[in-house]
Amino acid sequence: MGTSLTPEFWERFALLLFAAMGLTFALAALLDELALRWIKRHTHRPPTAPRPTPSRTGTDHRTSVSC
Repeated sequence: MGTSLTPEFWERFALLLFAAMGLTFALAALLDELALRWIKRHTHRPPTAPRPTPSRTGTDHRTSVSC
């Protein structure tokens, strides 16, 4: 014995379906925004100032290469 699906069932089904879709899209947008902020925060670092190279004092201590 089969049961028929009433118009009330389809109304509730449509309401729950659209509510679930809306919640899914909202959560996906929120999580995407949070992920993009996290990526931007961890990849966009200000450039650091170059370190000054130590200056050599005294004589040059390089090895001669002449043959």
